Amino acid sequence: MLINLTELFSRDGKEKTYTCGLDMDALTTNEGAYDIVAKKPVSLRIRNLGNRKLLLEGSADVTLQIPCGRCLDPVDVPLHIEVNEELDMKKTEEERAEELDEQPYVSGYHLDVDRLLSNELLLNLPMKVLCREDCKGICNRCGANLNHTTCSCDRSSPDPRMAAIQDLFQKFKEV
Repeated sequence: MLINLTELFSRDGKEKTYTCGLDMDALTTNEGAYDIVAKKPVSLRIRNLGNRKLLLEGSADVTLQIPCGRCLDPVDVPLHIEVNEELDMKKTEEERAEELDEQPYVSGYHLDVDRLLSNELLLNLPMKVLCREDCKGICNRCGANLNHTTCSCDRSSPDPRMAAIQDLFQKFKEV
């Protein structure tokens, strides 16, 4: 959803509250796309601070479905996002890029709520997601989910430094 910011510049101190729905259905990251399984309307309050500066405050609640880091089962991860940004509308996009203060969610005098929340969600993603603390993961031989089933694969991992000696024993092993 796009919010037109020009109506806030009529006088200093003018404030407006917006409640808007989130249009995106998935969050795309470098690791893949995570489905948004639950979302509440985004609440934003924008206030004119004067001198063409705006204060943007808001909150959103989103639940992402992220695969478990061990077994790859989908896990619902609720995230509460708080937004507190100051927008300087005097700066050009080149000046923002020089100051490393890029705001890709502001284009001209329009605020893209989906891009704003997408950036905030990327910053608030957990480092590792587990379906439960004692998740057993998947078998590295057959790929079975060890939380749901057991497999008969040999899980003993020989010391790779002893591989040459083991090869000698295998050659001279009597049958």
